[in-house]
Formats: sequence, C-alpha cells, structure tokens
Amino acid sequence: MLNFKNKHILLKLSGEALMGEKDFGIDLETISSVTNQITKVHKKGIKISIVVGGGNIFRGISASSAGMDRSSADYTGMMATVINSLILQNSLEQKRIETRVLSAIKMDNVCESYIRRRAIRHIEKNRVVIFAAGTGNPFFTTDTAAALRASEMKCDYIFKATKVDGIYDKDPVNNKNAKKLYKLKYDYVINNNLKIMDTSSISLAKENKIPVLVFSILEKDSLLSIIDGKGSYTIIS
Repeated sequence: MLNFKNKHILLKLSGEALMGEKDFGIDLETISSVTNQITKVHKKGIKISIVVGGGNIFRGISASSAGMDRSSADYTGMMATVINSLILQNSLEQKRIETRVLSAIKMDNVCESYIRRRAIRHIEKNRVVIFAAGTGNPFFTTDTAAALRASEMKCDYIFKATKVDGIYDKDPVNNKNAKKLYKLKYDYVINNNLKIMDTSSISLAKENKIPVLVFSILEKDSLLSIIDGKGSYTIIS
C-alpha cells in the first residue's frame, strides 16, 4: 500500500473534470466537490500543488485542427487555464485554505508570475499552489506542464484526475469486457501509445522517477480514498 504521509502530490485536473454534467463551461457544484476533497487531504498534512487544464472553455488542439494558427490557439487555451485556476483558488479560500495562483504568462493584476523559488516558498508555508497557463509555451500540453512542475517542485506523486477510475485494456465506456490495468511501467505506456497522458509528460515523469496515479475525480471522495489507502486507480511507475 502506498504511503502518502508528509508527501507532496501534484494534482492534474482536466478542464473537462470541472464541467460536471454540463457540455461546456464551469459547474460550481463540481468545483466545490473537488475542492472539498483537496481541503480534506491538505488538512492531513499532505502538500498539494495543482495544474489545471482549460478544455472546458477552449481547446487549443481542436481549434488548431479547425484551421486556427496553433500558437494562437494554444495561447488562448492557456488563458482558459487561468480562468479555471482563479475559480479553484476562490473555492479553496472559501474553505479557509491559503492558495496562490502562479501563471507561466505574466498577468500581475490577477495572479503572481511563476518563479520556481517563489513557488517553493509558498509550498513551504503550507499553501496550495495552482500552476496556471501551462508551461507558458505553445505546442506543450497541460499534462507536460504537470510533469514539469512536479519535477521542479520535487513532488512525490502525480495524480492524474480523469473521468475513469484508471487505465483499461479497452475503452470501458464502449466495452463491458474491458479489463482494468492496475500497475504499468512508464515504457509500456509510451511504447503502446496509451493516450492517458502525452508521451513527453510520461517521459519526464520517468526521468525524474515520479509515479503517476490515474483515477476518477468524479467518484465521491475518490482522491481522499486513495490517500487513505482504499481508492481505485492505476499506477504508472
């Protein structure tokens, strides 16, 4: 059983995870449910940093495939992650959890700019740090940003929050006979081109020996259950 006591985890939230049952945008009830879990885990003495996507508002890759310039599309997607980050921050601070948003793109009127030493200092002060705007560069996904920030902050684990409680050999939504894979090697995920995270993010996690746990954020108290040793997930290590 994994031991998370006094550990530092990087939670990667997709923008879609914030939509709840909606087709688009932000569901405040879902966000409150997610931040409730983060609050409970934080109060157990576990340090939490967060990287959030922006796909609930704007997907750069989709816009690019529809003819939009890729760099412009990616920068627009980065702006969407800032919106999500500020909403998460507000929800956490309503629960009396000190939180800071650090953006890879300078926008001092709404949040701090990302500086590695500043982020480390916030974490040392037991604040939840939300990393916004991806890596600050086009052509890199927020999954890669999550692996990069986890490496820079020397996190012990990356928690990849999805709509499914792990990785399966087939799509579990369309195949009732799909079998869950509980433990995978980094190389297996890369060589079989599993789409749970992009190759560069898995490679970066491998290089820095950071295990990746894939779980469903939509299940009640799923994050808390994993921390307590009861949850359902797939681990890549």
